[in-house]
Amino acid sequence: MAAGSSQQLTAFQSEREAYLVSRVLDRDSRAFHELYQSYRPRLTRFLTNLVRRPSLVEEVLNDTMMVVWNRLEAFKGNSKLSTWVFAIAYRKGMKAMQRSDDPVENSEPAVSASHEPGPEESANHQRTHKALKQALDKLSANHRIVVDLTYFHELGYREIAEIMECPVDTVKTRMFHARRQLKQILAGEKSDWL
Repeated sequence: MAAGSSQQLTAFQSEREAYLVSRVLDRDSRAFHELYQSYRPRLTRFLTNLVRRPSLVEEVLNDTMMVVWNRLEAFKGNSKLSTWVFAIAYRKGMKAMQRSDDPVENSEPAVSASHEPGPEESANHQRTHKALKQALDKLSANHRIVVDLTYFHELGYREIAEIMECPVDTVKTRMFHARRQLKQILAGEKSDWL
């Protein structure tokens, strides 16, 4: 894989990511560490929403990145690298959920703010966050992941379809049903923002 070709550059989020991939292909562990750190926050959020078991998130994240380390040559650049990585994480997460008998834990992901909110704004944000989290928890895993990838990772339906290995129309249908369920769950609260 030539990281410098124009087709290949579109598969990467930046020239730095393309460089890191070329170095990882040469088995550069420092480059892999940097790539791992760049994907860790997004994958952690994604996997937290998918498996809903904090005890599994780190395990699935590490399993995902080991596939990246061991099989990066299988990435041909037909999609974005992030799509390929999230597809691996999705499959690993789904398998982990099937083999795990642990109950789903209610965990609040850490929220970082770019400014210091006032007490009222903070209370409103916490209420909104709690209501949305409770509503998302009531969705099926497939509906929850479509919402998560669309709104929190800003992926398009085509990329989500690649990750979930299903037709684009299936993703659209899942989003339709997820939004409808969220509106029903959040009726009288924040349904106007869906």
